[in-house]
Order: sequence, then C-alpha cells, then structure tokens
Amino acid sequence: MSGVVLVEEAPDVLDPNGLRSRMNTDGCGAVVSFVGLTRETEGDADVLRLEFDAWQDKLTPVLSRLAEEAIEHFGVRSVAMAHRTGSVGPQEPIVAIHVGSPHRKEAFQACEWLIDELKKQAPIWKKEVTTDGETWKEGLG
Repeated sequence: MSGVVLVEEAPDVLDPNGLRSRMNTDGCGAVVSFVGLTRETEGDADVLRLEFDAWQDKLTPVLSRLAEEAIEHFGVRSVAMAHRTGSVGPQEPIVAIHVGSPHRKEAFQACEWLIDELKKQAPIWKKEVTTDGETWKEGLG
C-alpha cells in the first residue's frame, strides 16, 4: 500500500484539528501529532509575533518530498503537514504534522524526523518581533 500525503501552506490561519480530520487513516492503528506554537516570551522579552516568509514555489514541493521520504523510510501510511506564513501571534499554531501508521513506534519516529527535517530543509525564514526589537532567526524553519 502506498502512502498518502496531504501538505498545505497556511497563509492566514492553521487549524491543526481540521488538517487532522482530512487525513487518510485507512490501515492505521496510531496517529501521532506535533503542533508547534508561538512562544509568549523569548528570554526576558515578550514575543509580539513571529513573521514567516517562504519561497512560495518551493515550500509545498519540499514538504511533500519530506512526507514521501518519511512514508518510505519509516513505513507509515499517511502524513499531513501544514506550515504558517505571514504573521503569527503568541500561542497561535505555526506548524502541524500528523503521521498515521499501523504502529505507534514508527509514527513517533516519523513525526520527530519530519519536524527536524522541516526545520533544516523547508524554505521558510522567521523574524521574531519582541518587546526588545526585531531579529531574523538564523537558518531555515
């Protein structure tokens, strides 16, 4: 059985539960999810927002490739991923990853690998806006 991939860019709002509800879980005994939120503080400063910019033409293909690699490498059945772009306030979802698998161990492993690789490979740049000023964060993701 080949895997099923659902990948989205979320320019305005990210609904992790909505994404999860559209995920194909045929043949799955486990779904492992990761939802990354904007922190409220960074050091001693309050976070006002994060601003994400993406290479639009490359984001979806990179996320899709990562999802397909996770399915092949870990033997999971389905992956659903979405990442915000634009301005994201404190406690708002930035990224959601859901992995469906016949067994939990592979689902956990694939989900952890996916967030790590997304942060390394996705063409997304982040600016942090705090009460101390604005800072572009190094690297992708």
